[in-house]
Amino acid sequence: MKRIKRANFRLHEFIAESLIAAVAFTSFIFIFLILIFVFRESIPLVIGKAVDDVGNVSLRALFSTTAWIPVSNNPRYGIWPLVVGSIKVTLMALVIAFPISVLAAIYTATLAPRRVKEIMKPTIEILAGFPSVVIGFFALMVLASFFQYTLGLKFRLNAFTGGVALSLAVIPIIYTITEETLNSLPKTMTEASLALGATKWETSLFVLLPAATQGVFAAFLLGLGRAFGETMIVLMATGNAALSSWNLFEPVRTMSAAIGAEMAEVVFGDAHYNILFFIGVCLFIFSFSLNAIAEFFLKQRMMKRFKGGA
Repeated sequence: MKRIKRANFRLHEFIAESLIAAVAFTSFIFIFLILIFVFRESIPLVIGKAVDDVGNVSLRALFSTTAWIPVSNNPRYGIWPLVVGSIKVTLMALVIAFPISVLAAIYTATLAPRRVKEIMKPTIEILAGFPSVVIGFFALMVLASFFQYTLGLKFRLNAFTGGVALSLAVIPIIYTITEETLNSLPKTMTEASLALGATKWETSLFVLLPAATQGVFAAFLLGLGRAFGETMIVLMATGNAALSSWNLFEPVRTMSAAIGAEMAEVVFGDAHYNILFFIGVCLFIFSFSLNAIAEFFLKQRMMKRFKGGA
């Protein structure tokens, strides 16, 4: 009877492991197929055969032109205004979200009473479940009017408003990873620091936070990838004007917003269509690279460090 039970248990275990492996492998295949599909639609641009009403559009022209005016008698497909817009909004979001997230994680992981932690942590993490369109509506109807009235801004929708709204989507990601990293540190570090006479906040800032640097940096990279690839929030809150200015209080159009706003209106197979897919390839590679670095390099190094590895 014992042998039969062991055999059954092993069979169930084998089936569970096989299912988990199959799901993981299927997810990887789908990601790979998505990349292949997006890249395939951008191939005419890469090989110089993308054609619009005026003539051929080359990849070189995409990076040498400084204006994004895809719909006109003389269309221009300069990607730089979109890159500048993406960088402005992303940096604005991270400048707000990163310090708030890290400080909140330090407080809940090391300083907050248990009752406060049980309320504060789920509240922050609930933000991760908010649909992007809800945050976009909030920015469009509330934040934009508030900032224009308070700061006397010329443009109601701009990079600043979009960055503030985008930070609401980034905060839960950075907070969760940072808080988990701090909680995974050996308790002996805290006990040793307190035994040497350090206060709790000195221990948190000067002992635990430096020890969790790799995990915090991984959280930063994941937040950066989330902010750079966001579509709905920036589509609704930034004004969608493809300007190359670095002024935070002017409207911008990001790379992801350009795809979201223009893809449904392009002619299938023309240069504009191919360029939007090429922008999608750039976003995919950028986000995937950041996630890969954070997950496979920094996280593995952090785990080895805490387990006593090299």
